[in-house]
Amino acid sequence: MLDIKRLNYDSWQTVYFQRFSVILTDLVYAYGAYECCKYLMKSSLRKSSKWGSQWASPSAVLALLLLGNAGLLMVDHIHFQYNGFLFGIMLISLSRMLQDQYLASSFWFAVLLNLKHIFLYVSPVYFIYLLRNYCFQKRYPGTPFKPWFLQSLRQLVKLGLVVGLVFLVSFGPFIAMGEIKQVFSRLFPFKRGLSHAYWAPNFWALYNAADKAILVIGKKAGYFQSANFSAAMTGGLVQEYEHSVLPSIMPRTTFIFVFLSILPALLKLFMAPKNPLHFVRCLVLCAFGSFMFGWHVHEKAVLLMIVPLSLLAVVWKKEAEVYLLLATVGHYSLFPLLFTTFEIPLKALLLVMHSMYSYISLSNLFHIPRKLSLVPFVSRLESLYLMGLLPLFLYENIFHVLMGFDKRYPFLPLMMTSSYCAIGITYCWLKYYWHFVTMSEVIHKRKAY
Repeated sequence: MLDIKRLNYDSWQTVYFQRFSVILTDLVYAYGAYECCKYLMKSSLRKSSKWGSQWASPSAVLALLLLGNAGLLMVDHIHFQYNGFLFGIMLISLSRMLQDQYLASSFWFAVLLNLKHIFLYVSPVYFIYLLRNYCFQKRYPGTPFKPWFLQSLRQLVKLGLVVGLVFLVSFGPFIAMGEIKQVFSRLFPFKRGLSHAYWAPNFWALYNAADKAILVIGKKAGYFQSANFSAAMTGGLVQEYEHSVLPSIMPRTTFIFVFLSILPALLKLFMAPKNPLHFVRCLVLCAFGSFMFGWHVHEKAVLLMIVPLSLLAVVWKKEAEVYLLLATVGHYSLFPLLFTTFEIPLKALLLVMHSMYSYISLSNLFHIPRKLSLVPFVSRLESLYLMGLLPLFLYENIFHVLMGFDKRYPFLPLMMTSSYCAIGITYCWLKYYWHFVTMSEVIHKRKAY
């Protein structure tokens, strides 16, 4: 296992270690799911009529949605990563926040940040919610300013100590050795380019596809014949590149887009104190914003929206609608990670099983009648879009090779998957954002649907 070679490294001992370590660390994810289900059972939200059912209650459905998440099974147990362990810590932090255990939630989120800095994108949600609900709580009329301010300051110091100690333990050795600059250069490698080798299905995937389409059409129309254009974006390499026709995107541009995309949600959260479910909603939207407009986003980051949205999907009908569409498209967008012939039926089976369970259980939970002509919960147009995944799958895995395009256009299936899924994920983002910002506090604070 430790006899490492540069090329053609092959070790079954390593494979066994990887597989069993993923299974073992998934116990953290299972515990996080348990804590969220426990909160749901003890909360004062209006219960579904199915609450007494052993397998059809909201908490039971949530447990199966989380533990049977098709994306995590594909990315961790087939592709091999430790995302389940990380999302388990996130669920523990979320459950503590829902229970108003602010310091415990902050501790676990600080641990999470030091394990994987991708969660930095949702840190503004923690900052705003803790500042509003723990540090500087509402000052009621008649409350003297000075005691209120001193109490708020004490809370702020306690919070800072908890978070600061976690970061000190993590970064302290690197600071002592004078290697902190090297750490940050590794954490934020801006020279990897706007998009990953396989484009994450976000706004920039559509932007890249538009750039390619304009170039192809322009060449056929005779506009770009004398220009020398490269195919860097579709070369499958992780590197910086420039767009052929559209303006090239710099890191600062993506930061501005991300900030503007999450700002309305953060303002809404700040104006709605003591609403922990709004905290989860805002977290989902911040994850959406970073996924849609972030720099060098990985395709697996779609799970950062799907996993926490599972909690809301079993409580609110509108959020169940978004979850079902997002989970189906988001999990499908992970298919290119598993590209061997053996893995094709496995990933298809995982997606079908998770999607079928999600649609059936949530439609039963909210008493939605099922029709053969339509997918439950979604409109006719949304149903047609979801059905379009089938011909896309068949083309990528069968017809692309049969038509002889695999040699000439090897990146085409990836680009088609990324662009098609980006349309659905963008739609889910806009639909959910509108749902959140137009939510009435009086109507939605306690009702389930």
